Amino acid sequence: MNLYHCMIELKSDARALTFASAVESWLDTLRTSGEVQGWRLMRRKLGLASGAHTDFLLEIEVADMAALERAFHAAGQSDDISARHYELMHGMIARVDMGLYRPFPDPERRERIALI
Repeated sequence: MNLYHCMIELKSDARALTFASAVESWLDTLRTSGEVQGWRLMRRKLGLASGAHTDFLLEIEVADMAALERAFHAAGQSDDISARHYELMHGMIARVDMGLYRPFPDPERRERIALI
């Protein structure tokens, strides 16, 4: 499992609940079609965070890099409804910082460590 991690700040005129609904609609479509394994959207609580932490954190679970590529491809090839959800969600974002994470140590490293 890999975790696509997005730290998101919305535009000043964006509504948080509308954003959350658009994220849910778009990512549930990708989960139903098997492009992503799961996802979750979280919001900073009580404004508690250091300067680098944004208001929203979106985590998308994919099996591997190939699954992430399929999810990106599916986003570009989506039907009108999915495209509207994506455009609505994306249009509310002022800034996003992304990263791709994996479990560590991964299974291959665990096997190597066990052999030592």
